[in-house]
Amino acid sequence: MSSPSTSDASVERLVTTHAQPCAKKPSILISLLEVSEGRLLGVVKALGPYLTSEQDDLRTKGVDFLATVIGRCPEKTLNRQAVKVLTAFFCDKLDDTETIVPGLKGLLPLPPICASSDALVIIKAIFAHVNMRALVQSVRFFVFSIIEGLLSTIEKSMMGEFIVPYIRLAEGEKDPRNLLLAFAIARVILTEFDPTDNIEALSNIIFCYFPITFRPPPNDPYGITSDDLRVALRRCISANAGFGPFAVPIFLEKLAAGSPAIKRDTLQTMTECIPVYGAVFLRTSARKLWNALKLEIFQPTDNLTEAAALSTTQILVTTIHAGDSQDEDVQGLARDACEECIGILREPEKSQAKPAIKILCAFMATTPSIARYTLSNVVPHLLKLYADPKEVPSRQPVLLLLSDVIAAARDSGKDAEPMSDDSPALLSYKDEVLGALISGLATPSTTSAALAGLTGLVSTPALLSDEEFGFVVLKVNEVLKACYEEENMDNSNSVLKLLMTISTTSPVHVRNQTLPLLLQFLPATAPAKDAAVARARYQQALEALSTLCGPPVLFQTFVTEVSPRLVSIAFGSAADSDSELPAAYLHAILTALKRVLSGKVDDGHEDVAGYADTLVPALYGISVRAALQGGPATEPRVVGVVGEIIRLIIQSLAPPRQQAFADVLFPAFLEEKIAPLCSPEHVSASYRFLPCTPLHGGLAFQSDATPSERNLLVLFEAGVVPLHPTVTIDSDINARLEKILLQGVAHAETERQIEAVARVIGSIVNKHVDELGPFLELRRTVYWSVHIREPAGYPEARLKALRIWTWICKGLLVRNHPLALQFIYNLFDVFENADIGTHAAKAFGDIAASDSVLTKRNSAVVKFLWSQKFATGILPRLMAGAKDKSNSILQRANLIALTALIKSVPNTAYAHEMSQLMPLLMRALDIPDLQIRADVIETLLAAAAEQKSTH
Repeated sequence: MSSPSTSDASVERLVTTHAQPCAKKPSILISLLEVSEGRLLGVVKALGPYLTSEQDDLRTKGVDFLATVIGRCPEKTLNRQAVKVLTAFFCDKLDDTETIVPGLKGLLPLPPICASSDALVIIKAIFAHVNMRALVQSVRFFVFSIIEGLLSTIEKSMMGEFIVPYIRLAEGEKDPRNLLLAFAIARVILTEFDPTDNIEALSNIIFCYFPITFRPPPNDPYGITSDDLRVALRRCISANAGFGPFAVPIFLEKLAAGSPAIKRDTLQTMTECIPVYGAVFLRTSARKLWNALKLEIFQPTDNLTEAAALSTTQILVTTIHAGDSQDEDVQGLARDACEECIGILREPEKSQAKPAIKILCAFMATTPSIARYTLSNVVPHLLKLYADPKEVPSRQPVLLLLSDVIAAARDSGKDAEPMSDDSPALLSYKDEVLGALISGLATPSTTSAALAGLTGLVSTPALLSDEEFGFVVLKVNEVLKACYEEENMDNSNSVLKLLMTISTTSPVHVRNQTLPLLLQFLPATAPAKDAAVARARYQQALEALSTLCGPPVLFQTFVTEVSPRLVSIAFGSAADSDSELPAAYLHAILTALKRVLSGKVDDGHEDVAGYADTLVPALYGISVRAALQGGPATEPRVVGVVGEIIRLIIQSLAPPRQQAFADVLFPAFLEEKIAPLCSPEHVSASYRFLPCTPLHGGLAFQSDATPSERNLLVLFEAGVVPLHPTVTIDSDINARLEKILLQGVAHAETERQIEAVARVIGSIVNKHVDELGPFLELRRTVYWSVHIREPAGYPEARLKALRIWTWICKGLLVRNHPLALQFIYNLFDVFENADIGTHAAKAFGDIAASDSVLTKRNSAVVKFLWSQKFATGILPRLMAGAKDKSNSILQRANLIALTALIKSVPNTAYAHEMSQLMPLLMRALDIPDLQIRADVIETLLAAAAEQKSTH
């Protein structure tokens, strides 16, 4: 253990050098204390000569050093007696102008561990000796922090001698960081103690900051925003009901003369304060408040201010009438405002009618009695106006106003306090309202408004009966039919929205009435070339069907009805003469099916999986039959949409059902066993296929297969890509994948066909990499050398092999497999090759780009931020190569790879290198490749937009 003299000498050295920066000094002293007397009081003794020195500088250093040590000591080091001694010592230093700052610093860590008696000593010392105006903002922060920490310790009986001195202390503060603490302290005083005797004085030091106009300086180290201050002040103003008489005049003043931002701040503050200030006080100011609020609604400066004023009005009415009896006799502000607004509605075509109806709609979400009172006055008034023969020109605005009321009545059941019973608010007026809206459908000028009202009506729970739903569908169908017959689609979207709303609760009426109407515009065969009207109608009908047929009942009917049309179009007599029009018609129907299925998959509809047993075999059957016999279904665009439909359905299957599908899919395409995959009405076991090649390929993999047959590789891809990793591909997956690769590369002719093969391989590699060791080793050692780097074949074969290689790399990279970079780095070896160097460089973009194959939805193994991590790792090498002028061919290839890569990855992956990338991108504009130039320009535009958004 060190001797006292040794400790004193150590303390002396530390104190005299305290002004010099050294982060280890306090910890050195704490360690020193532990090996000397072991108690903090020893420090005070050791520092005695410095703490009482007549030299101001040395005395200040001593107190500051002690304060620093106290601040870093664990709380357990300070026992109750030590806290008491330290409290008395530091409070005494507040009376010394030289030591007031370190004294406050020493008091800062004490509030959490001091007793109430010590808290009183600290508070009295601060109030007695601290002159806030003489202190800089950082020291004032100490004062506010100490007081905030002591609030939980001060007894309520002591608050009488606390509030007045505190008000004097806090008055005039302007620093944002200190204001946040001051507002927090004021809120505690207002909520935890009784400030009644000092409420006016407190209001003076709080309301002087309202509204907040502070704008943070650039690079503010504390990060305090205007909203931080605004919210903190708002919590103070709304903390005590006694602020009401002081707040309301200020609110009215700011609403009358403030800017839009100040008005919104005032309105939002009023919304929080009104429930606190209470109904008794607010009734005395209700008329003044209403006059100010309605001005912001009837003559708003902008939509945000209007919305805020409506919300405040709603809160005001709710607060004032919260204690009213639940009868129809509403008095006071609500009655006066309601009558005033209804008076404005006597001229529904005037501009003031819209704000008036908004106010009445806001009343619907206040209290049950006010909601009933509002409905009982506004609905009969609007119905009377609609029925008045003198008001025929005003029927359209009347129905628009009525539709707003209907929507508000519907929503009042969700947002507001429930009515005394469970019946909808509009039930008493249902028949009259429904009659007016149905009548409005018959007149073109009121159709749109009537549709809006009906949409609100049918979406109100438990309001209409099933028969009434059917009646509405019947009348709305007449409008829909007129849209098609008169070639005026202005109301079609509103009609579809209404029918979609009905289909969520009563789809049977839409199925029985609307679908037949739409399906009649879908002929069994494609319209002739000169039948432009018929083509337009079937396109419009398909768009409507794809919008409506999401519910299972409707989708089943849609599939049932269009399936015969698909067969008729694909194999009808018209298909033999001119396949262009049937192909377009077939593509349109299939696209509509795909659009509906996509929405159903997004919404998680369970019925989608059921179509794996019906729609999927039918589509495979039509496609295979067409490939063998010819027809519009062989069109590549048609085959592509069929593939997308199949993929969506297979995605929805559970792994066991996917396994059953895979057991049929692979033999169908690889072993010529196509019949089990297709519906028997199109392909049967007795079908005779083309002879197998020596490779024993199935349909689409045969050497003498037609282009239409090879196009079916797209459907093979559609079936394989969504399969779950647990689905078994084959007992010998390496041999199976080898067969797919060799036959695919050998017989695929078009870019889309080789892409289908590559995607299949990439998907299987991604999901089954642990089973594919031999296959991948053979690719890495033999396939790369024989087929890509030094092939004996044609350049076209090398490009096919390179495409396969790209997707193998992608499948590995997406799951962050260790082999990924080994495969990718091989691409650098062929950068100088004249045949494939440019394609190898562009492959970097393809590898890093997102796609629709290797996704979570297709059960692929996808790691988080895989693309960004790859780009970050490979960028330095590509940039170095693009800058290296020793080999112009390699430099150009690296520049192409760099351009392709950054086009395919998010901006965040390369933004940190943008200053070095910019000259390289400018050089890339000289490359005579239009696609590369377009990619560079797009990258530069994205970078410019990102730069603009950050400033």
